[in-house]
Amino acid sequence: MRVQTIRWDNHFSQFIDPRNVDIWLPPSYHEQSMQYYPVVYMQDGQNLFNRKEAFAKVDWGVVTAMHRLLRTGKVREAIIVGIWNTNKRVQEYLPWKPFTETSRGQVVYKKSQKKIGEVYSDAYLKFLVEELKPQIDRQFRTLPGQGDTSIMGSSMGGLISLYAICEYPHIFGGAGCVSTHWPILKQLMINYLKAHLPDPDTHRFYFDFGTEGIDAEYENYQTKADKVLQKGGYVAGENWITRKFEGHSHHESYWRKRVHIPLAFLIGK
Repeated sequence: MRVQTIRWDNHFSQFIDPRNVDIWLPPSYHEQSMQYYPVVYMQDGQNLFNRKEAFAKVDWGVVTAMHRLLRTGKVREAIIVGIWNTNKRVQEYLPWKPFTETSRGQVVYKKSQKKIGEVYSDAYLKFLVEELKPQIDRQFRTLPGQGDTSIMGSSMGGLISLYAICEYPHIFGGAGCVSTHWPILKQLMINYLKAHLPDPDTHRFYFDFGTEGIDAEYENYQTKADKVLQKGGYVAGENWITRKFEGHSHHESYWRKRVHIPLAFLIGK
């Protein structure tokens, strides 16, 4: 059997620190040499495929979810690219442009007065758009266009995925934002979304949140974001979905239970 998941160890970037990148190839990839595939780029790559490598020892079960969706004909075959995080995860996933106040390039959380240092999210997006995606498109049979390129993540990973599609709407056509960590930017991210919302004719958004733990803080901000989308021409159930999951908390075990939903929305037939 051909290897379905390829790892690029310590993948180099001129913009950010090196990290592992995992590339999962769909079942027909090695048999259908003339077929080309959409691509989903996912944050926190070590949490996607292997529970032994996952942060909480619970992976998202992306492969299992994809096989199940393919068996039921709910999705197109797709390449999944898992981008590992580093010890600079917060600095890389925290959108920079929504901030209006900085001090020597350093961000201070007003609630805790904790300084986190320089923010690298713009550099991280340059890595995705200028380095990683072109290399994926060169080495694999991808459908490289905007309509076949999605980005997805949870918590801060959901936030950077939202930032990515807003900053590079010509690159990403869909974003899956799972348990998006709105409170870290509060109204700043809502204001940013309002100013940078992509064209609803060519883009789609998936959002969700739970009701327990940190997720209990998300509904108020998500409601505001939903109003921005609705006012911007997005139609619920067509090019935008927001789901509330009662009893779900902020943990990989819950994201594993529902990862099939954004995947089906982003790469559905």
